[in-house]
Amino acid sequence: QVQLVESGGGLVQAGDSLRLSCAASGRTFSSYAMGWFRQAPGKEREFVAAIIWSGGSTVYVDSVKGRFTISRDNAKNTVYLQMNSLKPEDTAVYYCAARRSRGATSSLSQYDYWGQGTQVTVSS
Repeated sequence: QVQLVESGGGLVQAGDSLRLSCAASGRTFSSYAMGWFRQAPGKEREFVAAIIWSGGSTVYVDSVKGRFTISRDNAKNTVYLQMNSLKPEDTAVYYCAARRSRGATSSLSQYDYWGQGTQVTVSS
């Protein structure tokens, strides 16, 4: 069992930056692929970014490429999402997810554990 706790959300203005963190429990964090998803009001949860177990490969949704960076520190059991040049359309609850596999994927159904989410609000 893996428990995930997100932090770092908040209210910012367009163009600002935020860094989200996701702390994971358990000794097997380094063997999991990790992902970030988001859900805006009235919309389905959508993929944002994912990273393989080693951190050596990442994948992003097109709308955040060049603005967001996913990274991980396996020694700290933590995955990060650095978000720059934030836009109002980035407003959502952001969720961290873990997959019992080393490969990253954008498929929501492939993730086994989820955090409770952290709210990100970007004002114009």
